[in-house]
Amino acid sequence: MDHFQRIYRQEADGYSRLMRGADVDGRLAAALHTLTSFTGKKWLDLGTGTGRIPAIAAGQTGQLIALDRHEAMLRQQLLPGSTRPTPLLVQADMQALPLPSHRFDVVTAGWAIGHSRFWAAENWLETIGQMVQEMRRVTTPGGMVIIIETMGTGVLSPAPPNAELAEYYGWLESEWGFARQVIPIDYEFQSVEDAAAMMTFFFGEAMGQQVRQNNWKRVPEWAGLWVWHQ
Repeated sequence: MDHFQRIYRQEADGYSRLMRGADVDGRLAAALHTLTSFTGKKWLDLGTGTGRIPAIAAGQTGQLIALDRHEAMLRQQLLPGSTRPTPLLVQADMQALPLPSHRFDVVTAGWAIGHSRFWAAENWLETIGQMVQEMRRVTTPGGMVIIIETMGTGVLSPAPPNAELAEYYGWLESEWGFARQVIPIDYEFQSVEDAAAMMTFFFGEAMGQQVRQNNWKRVPEWAGLWVWHQ
């Protein structure tokens, strides 16, 4: 089983702990607010995981649906102690959304689609193309699709982490008409050792060693936002 698939299926609690240190300055929320008003919008978040984007949008939209294929990830959004409203949770595959066409004003997919560049390496164009088509299908006229992906972890300047993702990002722009913007969304943890442990958990031992060598409690992280208007 792929490392990330194992985390999403079996280590959702660990992933949820990682997310507590994410985007310490709130840059993602600021970027989304710049792109669209939340008030009254029908919002669909795909590959929602433990609820990173719903945590930003909850309580402000007219409707919020969070969809993921992994039940363990969705359960994290139902844990007691949360002070935010719980979105409507749907377990389904992004390639076949069980939702009506032209329904949502904003459709987001954060750090979810890019995995298929590797998980479906032989037919990634068809696999990801089906996901993008489904996102467009459920978007209202005048609505917006936003795909969020990594532009690097533990680096001081943003760039696609590898050739495969660079190819995918360029394809979103050239073939599908998405426009890219890049923002810093650094992680921050209580201590260097906490940072190293969480980075090792998700990104691997080499990243944990890099954190220790740089004495980082705050770990540089970048995100790209690819935006398309219906």
